[in-house]
Amino acid sequence: MPTLHKFAVLVLGAALLFGLLLAPQQEKPADVVARPSGGAAAEPAAQTATPTAKPTPTKTPPPPPQPASAEAVAAKANELGQVPVIMYHRIIAKPFSSIDRTPAELRAELESLAKANYVPVTAADFVRGTIDIPAGTHPVVLTFDDGNPTQFALDASGNPVPDTAVGVLFEVASRYPSFRPVATFYVNKDPFQLGEQANPGVAWLVQHGFEIGNHTQTHPNLAGMARKGVEKEIADNEAVVEKISGARSVTFAYPFGNPPRSKAKDNAFVAKGPSWEFKGIFLAGWNPSVSVYSKEFDPTRISRIRSKDKVKEDGCDKFCSTAWLEWLEKNPDQRFTSDGDKNTVTAPSSRIGDLNPDWAAQGRVY
Repeated sequence: MPTLHKFAVLVLGAALLFGLLLAPQQEKPADVVARPSGGAAAEPAAQTATPTAKPTPTKTPPPPPQPASAEAVAAKANELGQVPVIMYHRIIAKPFSSIDRTPAELRAELESLAKANYVPVTAADFVRGTIDIPAGTHPVVLTFDDGNPTQFALDASGNPVPDTAVGVLFEVASRYPSFRPVATFYVNKDPFQLGEQANPGVAWLVQHGFEIGNHTQTHPNLAGMARKGVEKEIADNEAVVEKISGARSVTFAYPFGNPPRSKAKDNAFVAKGPSWEFKGIFLAGWNPSVSVYSKEFDPTRISRIRSKDKVKEDGCDKFCSTAWLEWLEKNPDQRFTSDGDKNTVTAPSSRIGDLNPDWAAQGRVY
């Protein structure tokens, strides 16, 4: 190539390079990234870009428990102890089922509870953690399944019929004033077989502090039942409960104690549906419940114990109410004992580690 031509090519190349260096830089669109060297075109970032890692949020540790009050210490409060949730059915003079109790048997059990410083609270108060009882006393949850007429009826004067569950409860409370006459009734489609009188009858119960809970419409065994059927049973009964009590159910009890599916996580739909939201779901169970304030408390699987004497039938020598109440009396460190303050949760230092972080702000220790 002639020398002049070589010189011209060099000058032209230098000019092009100089122009590129001076040209303004353009930002790539936010949704476009360049392909690796050798690629032909750009693609959307959603397909090729590596997402930017989000900063890990800082979790604020729960506050440490504060010192317990002198009253709580004197009472040896342990609000992380176990709570007996007792399950009853018919209260009948001549039982024809092992789950029936006579009025005399119910009376004896309630008197025993009163003498041992138990104070009834409703299932709703228990699962909400609104346990407001005197220091040194113990909560007990009395639950009656099926809404049987032997549990509640009013006489012509508007008073509870003697020897019904409510009649016995008020009788015992009249002799033990600290024994609060409240309980939870899990009803079906015709509560207490009151028919058209269900509204005024249940209104009496609600006005006197009793709780009405959902127990399904027709009391089927939910084990293995399809979700649609379970939801209809709950929804239909919830409509009944709301109509007669003026409020939606706070708690629910499985008929026969049987969840519809074997895995707890598969039953999440039971706790919340289109017309209901339960704060607690009760099994039939064999054990007292752990404290509502405990890390171990599962509101969808709350244990109950069957009311029965200490007999070998059905394992009641170990797992029914008389046996468990005796065990708790002999092991007071395992029993829920109130600190007397509904706004605090007190436990000894050996147990405070079991406190659910959700209740940490209320925690008190000694």
